[in-house]
Amino acid sequence: MLRNYFKTAVRNLWRHKGSSVLNIAGLAVGMSAFFLIYQYVRLETSYDNFHSKSSRIFRLVTDLESTSATQHIASTSMPMAINLKADYPDIEAVVRLNRSATLIKRGAVRFQEKATVFADSSLFTVFDFPLVEGNPGSALKAPFSVVLSQSTAKKYFGEGDPMGQTLLFSDSGFSATVTGVMKDLPGNSSIKADLFVSMSTRRRFRDSLDYRWGSFGVSSFLLLKPGADPNALQAKLRPFIQKHIGEKLKNEKQDYVLFLERLKDIYWSSRGGFVNGSRSNVNIFWVIGLFILLIACINFVNLTTARATERAKEVGIRKVIGAERMQLAGQFLGESIVLCCFAFVLSMGLCSLALPLFNQLAGKTISAGIYSEPVNILTLLAIVLVIGLLAGVYPALVLSSFKPIASLKGRFSTGRQGLVLRKGLVVVQFTISISLIIGTVVVYSELDYLRSRDLGFDKDRLLVVDTHNDPHKTVFRREVTGLPGVVSTAFSGSVPGAGTWGAYSKVENSRGEMQIANLDLTYVDFGYLEQYGMKLLAGRFFRSDIPTDTMQAMVLNEKAVRLFGYPSPAAAVGRRFEQWGKKGRIIGVIRDYNFNGLQQEVTPLSICLDFNDCNYLSLKVTGSHLPGTIAALKKKWDQLGTPLPLDYFFLDEAFNEQYKSETRFGKLFVNFAVLAIFISCLGLLGLSSYSTLQRTKEVGVRRVMGASVSGIVGLLSADFLKLVVVAFVVSVPLSWYLMEKWLRDFAYRIDISWWIFLLSGTAALFIAFLTISYQAIKAAVASPIKSLKTE
Repeated sequence: MLRNYFKTAVRNLWRHKGSSVLNIAGLAVGMSAFFLIYQYVRLETSYDNFHSKSSRIFRLVTDLESTSATQHIASTSMPMAINLKADYPDIEAVVRLNRSATLIKRGAVRFQEKATVFADSSLFTVFDFPLVEGNPGSALKAPFSVVLSQSTAKKYFGEGDPMGQTLLFSDSGFSATVTGVMKDLPGNSSIKADLFVSMSTRRRFRDSLDYRWGSFGVSSFLLLKPGADPNALQAKLRPFIQKHIGEKLKNEKQDYVLFLERLKDIYWSSRGGFVNGSRSNVNIFWVIGLFILLIACINFVNLTTARATERAKEVGIRKVIGAERMQLAGQFLGESIVLCCFAFVLSMGLCSLALPLFNQLAGKTISAGIYSEPVNILTLLAIVLVIGLLAGVYPALVLSSFKPIASLKGRFSTGRQGLVLRKGLVVVQFTISISLIIGTVVVYSELDYLRSRDLGFDKDRLLVVDTHNDPHKTVFRREVTGLPGVVSTAFSGSVPGAGTWGAYSKVENSRGEMQIANLDLTYVDFGYLEQYGMKLLAGRFFRSDIPTDTMQAMVLNEKAVRLFGYPSPAAAVGRRFEQWGKKGRIIGVIRDYNFNGLQQEVTPLSICLDFNDCNYLSLKVTGSHLPGTIAALKKKWDQLGTPLPLDYFFLDEAFNEQYKSETRFGKLFVNFAVLAIFISCLGLLGLSSYSTLQRTKEVGVRRVMGASVSGIVGLLSADFLKLVVVAFVVSVPLSWYLMEKWLRDFAYRIDISWWIFLLSGTAALFIAFLTISYQAIKAAVASPIKSLKTE
């Protein structure tokens, strides 16, 4: 019987090629989109799951509280983790990680390694980063030891054995011996490193690090013993701080509050880390994937039901010769599953073709290949079978319920309930589609706002060279200043978008008290503020003809002025400050500028002179002959004889890189929105086809009575366009709520204007009308004689 069902199903699909292709194509596209999104969500939610001890690993994070503000940071100071382990036996091991970037050389081979991490020797005890060579217990114990990833080892040593070989860390001034080679870190690791250097190496240069409680910047991880209660440990963190530095913090009117973060939550943490993901974006994609799959299932129901009229006589004949309703339902359900299986095979091919593009849009390798993990294919096949059963139940029951006499005479109807259900399904489809259109417009409007908003500084035509504090940096600046195409040059310790230091500071407030605050700090040289077009609100910029500016001058931004209670920028000028051993006066106040991305609010900023900590050289260049200017810069750099390659970037491009994840999100969003709209249109096409067949005689009568083609088209289109209007009304509050929630991640954001909804609704109506008009026009121009010969 099953074989007969299969043969009948294939013959029927072949007989109705057009509708079968629509059905299979819609399902295949929906399945492909769902499978790709499933792979993406699966990867994003799997970060750090490969660690066998992940349930016992916690990151230690800090809130820095002062009388003026609280900073939520992901790092700790060096002594915190090791003293916690010494004080509390519930902690089995700790490991501290400190990111760095350094130039590494081996003979003529040299690379700027940006994923260099200093780590304690317990690294391989806490985390599952397997070594292929070396002893995990001792690989990072000795000073000047380094463990390389396999790809990094191959970069420097080719096919040779790296063990025991040395690498020169040029800009750090030491050589390290290779004591281990590890597998490349998995893509779903929240810790990113190409090489680990022993933490004891750092202590050789700064042996006081383990005693500096106020020097932050280290990521600390704790491995708790089996059965240890993290909540109990959390309760002990407050007394721990009070025991070690409570008196000092009290005198300085500040506090350190420690928290434990579970390893599996680090990737989503708002505090940051090596890499971070957006839980809201992942949730949105997961919902989109389910919606697209739902739309595909709705299409299946609508298109199959639309074909019901063509199979009514078949049902009648089968019932006359003795077929039971359950047999007919089983036949049609079997056809549903067969069709889903065909769609599954096609979707596998579509996924194979789309996966490289999807990986590129996502900015990461979501999957090496569709067939690389058979369990995923089996999972999808199981989902497909369930879809076939669920989506085929309603059409099977409808088709098997036709009365034999009415079916054979051509008088049949699926009933009012069936019509209401099909229209309801179309409303659901277009509610989703219009919501996605609105979401797409909002996402791209926000991205455009981020790129075009006034940041408070001039980022155009600025080429930035990272000198890595090379001793020849002054000579290089002098050599390039007179080059054609170079308008001006200025040094700084940071540039907008590259981050800042955090500095423990004391500034005289409006009440005359020395108020403690953790201020962001940027070091600059003379001319930097002028070159970046900073707007001076009070006081003056740094001047080279005033010697005291070098060590005794500070410039604040507006946010800092408000922090210290001043009613106006001018009121802060001349007030005292103390910061990292410097004492002096505030000489100027500048307008707030976004030195971080627009996802974050502007924070209180201090700017001081310190040439020694200025590694960035900013060059204002003309727009013409840029390739020639860059070539001249490279030539001047090479003439210095420095081992470093010229490392440069354009500030506007680098600053916009901060919105890379949002840009990728927008691209993925719009692609899946288009797919959802396409599949929805297939469903609408199916319903309009069904309705048109049901009203064939009515159309013929109206044509005979003199109705125009445009009148018939309007009549047949009106009912469906009403459904789209209903969907629009439902989608407006839904999409507004979801996009408002998404926009909360941005400190600076657009308002969702009424025109976004109007534009999206109009676009949906237009797309729906184009879809419907094909069937409507086809019915309207058909010969009325043929339309009336239905019995």
